[in-house]
Amino acid sequence: MMNSGKIELSLIGIGTGNPQHLTLEAVAELNAVDLILIPNKGAGKDDLAGLRQEICARAISTPAPASGAELRTAPRPAPRIVEFDLPVRDPSITDYKARVDRWHDAIARIWLETIRANLPTGLARVGFLVWGDPSLYDSTMRIAERLKAVSDIRLKIFPGITSIQALTAAHAVPLNEIGAPFTVPPGRQLRETGWPATADTVVIMLDGECSFQAIDPKGVEIWWSAYAGMENQISLSGPLEDVAQQIIATRAKARAEHGWIMDIYLLRKSRI
Repeated sequence: MMNSGKIELSLIGIGTGNPQHLTLEAVAELNAVDLILIPNKGAGKDDLAGLRQEICARAISTPAPASGAELRTAPRPAPRIVEFDLPVRDPSITDYKARVDRWHDAIARIWLETIRANLPTGLARVGFLVWGDPSLYDSTMRIAERLKAVSDIRLKIFPGITSIQALTAAHAVPLNEIGAPFTVPPGRQLRETGWPATADTVVIMLDGECSFQAIDPKGVEIWWSAYAGMENQISLSGPLEDVAQQIIATRAKARAEHGWIMDIYLLRKSRI
């Protein structure tokens, strides 16, 4: 089956992997699409595809058998769910941006090939489950934009709970001080240029290098969570100089046990 018609691609925020984080709008869209794409990141990260499958199983309604007058209208079939292998970044490309761009190009090609192979010609509605919210610290929209250049695609976004919200909820701490800004830089920036001069509060996501080690810990508080909002959530907090090593050890142990880890932390400088 080759699809060469119009495609509606819905990027659906699913929160941090907790099925209860889905909005009613997200649930409705999951039930309305024809095809759901689920990336498989390979051995050791099977849980990520499994969690998406679990969310689909819990959110998608099974059509009830028709009877009487309902027999004249066939129930809408459940969407088809297809897993695909996600390509890896080419380590031979040393320029970070170029390496990511090449990787996104490869992912976009696989998306389009998978859609065309699994849907009939004509209008097709495709859903893609995005961790957190598609607008924050995620490149799914950027990858989807690449498809517009080669296919008739309409992009729809369904927002979700972010890992920042899950983190602050887990620790019952506000995201920023009264009247004060916060910033969300990559961990790499914290290592290379230090603490941003424009904010007292910094939020770092998916930081495999534990970049908080690169800053002066005096007067800095940290709130850290792994698997924020999920059943296996782990949370630690306190003065950075007191808990940094505990966080590093806990993170390494959790990653070894699960084969993957998604973590996030908030750093705040004391104003005193």
